[in-house]
Amino acid sequence: MRCIDLNCDLGEGGTHDAELMPLISSANIACGGHAGDDETMLATIRLAIEHGVAIGAHPGYEDREHLGRRPMNLQPCAIADLVSRQLKRFAQIADELGAVIHHVKAHGAMYNQANTDPLIANAITNAIRDLLPQATVYAPPNGCMMEATQATGLRFRAEGFIDRRYNADGSLVPRGQAGAVIDDPASASAQALEMLLEQQVTSISGFAVPIEIGTLCVHGDSDSALEILKATRLVLECAGLQVCH
Repeated sequence: MRCIDLNCDLGEGGTHDAELMPLISSANIACGGHAGDDETMLATIRLAIEHGVAIGAHPGYEDREHLGRRPMNLQPCAIADLVSRQLKRFAQIADELGAVIHHVKAHGAMYNQANTDPLIANAITNAIRDLLPQATVYAPPNGCMMEATQATGLRFRAEGFIDRRYNADGSLVPRGQAGAVIDDPASASAQALEMLLEQQVTSISGFAVPIEIGTLCVHGDSDSALEILKATRLVLECAGLQVCH
């Protein structure tokens, strides 16, 4: 069976983490920047270990009011510092639990800005390389993060989103725009299958956008995340695809 990784952003204060964890193969755990603290990192890493889920660090802008989803105008050195600080603390907690950090995925606005700005991408990937050289970087395909990851010698896994709509240029539709978020489990799972089986995604304007991915993401803070994950796992299994990291 073909294997596909199913990841979810967790440890962000959501109430369904314990229900979501058994449905995924990789967890992106907030590192205390955009959300989370030592207690939530400990609890979420323990939960991932319990369910055999790959553990990922999920650093983001330190802007809790907007959950790290507001673009910031920071110098690359400042971004490198905050990513390093968050990864160090996350690694300390993981080490206390005997856990291996499988991957790193930037969060929210940092994730999006890094994909189009090579200076931000380099700052993030250099911080990851210096602290977690064994980790895989999760980021969009064919962008600055992919290029920077490859340049630093880190492993890379291209990510697609089940619960977000795409523009015709392959970028995500901004959250403030109508239709940007997919709440319907049937629509979300259909988009997942389209990306995996046809290596494309239908944009919000109706164009087929080529996309080749190795991991699929559902946002854990969504009210429909649990039902979307259940529906997606069902259609993947029916298509002969196994969820594993």
